[in-house]
Amino acid sequence: MSGTAQASNGPAEERGAAPAATAVDRATAALVQRRTVRVLMSAQIVAGIGIGSTLSSGALLVGRLSGSEVAAGFATTSATLGAALLGIPLAALSRSRGRRVGLGCGWLIATAGTLLVLLGAALGRAEPVLAGTLLLGAGTAANLQSRYAAADLADDGNRARALSLVVWSTTVGSVIGPNLSGPGESVAHALGLPGESGTFLFSAVAFLGGWALIWFRLRPDPLHLAAALARAESGHTGDGATAGMSTPPAPARFTTRTADALRHVRASPAALLGLLSLVLGHAVMVSVMTMTPVHLAHHGAALSVVGFTVSLHIAGMYALSPLIGRLADRIGRVRVILAGQAVYLGAAVLAGTAGAAHWATVTGLFLLGLGWSCVTIAGSTLLTESLATEQRSEVQGLADTLMNLAGALGGALAGTTVALIGYGGLNAAAAVLVLPVIVLALAPRARTER
Repeated sequence: MSGTAQASNGPAEERGAAPAATAVDRATAALVQRRTVRVLMSAQIVAGIGIGSTLSSGALLVGRLSGSEVAAGFATTSATLGAALLGIPLAALSRSRGRRVGLGCGWLIATAGTLLVLLGAALGRAEPVLAGTLLLGAGTAANLQSRYAAADLADDGNRARALSLVVWSTTVGSVIGPNLSGPGESVAHALGLPGESGTFLFSAVAFLGGWALIWFRLRPDPLHLAAALARAESGHTGDGATAGMSTPPAPARFTTRTADALRHVRASPAALLGLLSLVLGHAVMVSVMTMTPVHLAHHGAALSVVGFTVSLHIAGMYALSPLIGRLADRIGRVRVILAGQAVYLGAAVLAGTAGAAHWATVTGLFLLGLGWSCVTIAGSTLLTESLATEQRSEVQGLADTLMNLAGALGGALAGTTVALIGYGGLNAAAAVLVLPVIVLALAPRARTER
């Protein structure tokens, strides 16, 4: 890379080489960072359409092919489980080969999942469809890990904002994707396939588009450039390579990755707070959201009201992300995490006591999405900056895996909880999950944000 440190002729020049290289690399990193965020946002928009279009189609397709409502529910569970299982391997791949390879492989695996779903639709069998939805979880894992890639090269004053912009770009796919069911049905019928499978044709194209954007445009790799920059700033440039670029770090053994990630988190109270806020916050959001449409239906809400509630909830999750990111940069990550817990409590009180008042349930669900946005953006940022560069990707993968497992568990238990203690009881139980995060956030050691 031009402008990096030149070979020195004496000790004095050697002492000055690292700071000179660092200054140039910081300027280069700022340029790469802006390009990285643009590429990640573009990929999220394109590939996010693929995720949005499969949200309900998988369950409908499995239900039609199997004739069982119970089996239909497995489609969503399978996708969530796939995201949990593939989160750590994709993160480890990013660590050893770079974000470009890790994220790209996630979108390619998701593409393979859509093809397997289409094969099951053509054969009239639910089993290949369920296997395909499991692989579709790789798309969710790549979608989640993209927000961390936006933070690799960001400085302290803009890290949360960069991460939030990538989260915000998911809004486009969430809005456009579900509206492809009608055109997808027409295409599927033209090909002799069940109508519910048509959206997966669009998803395959969207996932390939996301892969192409990452593979061809995410250069140089932000994670490797961040590692090289960290070494340059500490005065270590390895085997003489320039500070701007470096060889990838060696991959860790699979059997030790999770244990190492947990060890890194335990060593940092701030990282533990970031992880706990992400996992418990996701469990709160998924468990309440899962049963809200059922609650509204039991109180006579029309389908239009249910649809509006879900749309407003998604808007709360994503639409205000840039504002929340800027707020986290300005007032601090821990304060925004605490604000998210307060919003969660407000949502639980409002929705849990709504009864037949639809406006209260709708407002509560918007607040639930807003609380998730606060927790996800601030928690992800705090987790990232509380770890050394070489530790980040695997801990981030562990965080996403635990998030998806917590969401799957919360969703699975939500129905039983409502049956035993009602929708208000579900909201009360979700509010209890907020308390450990508040306690840890107020602990003196965790309030040191880095």
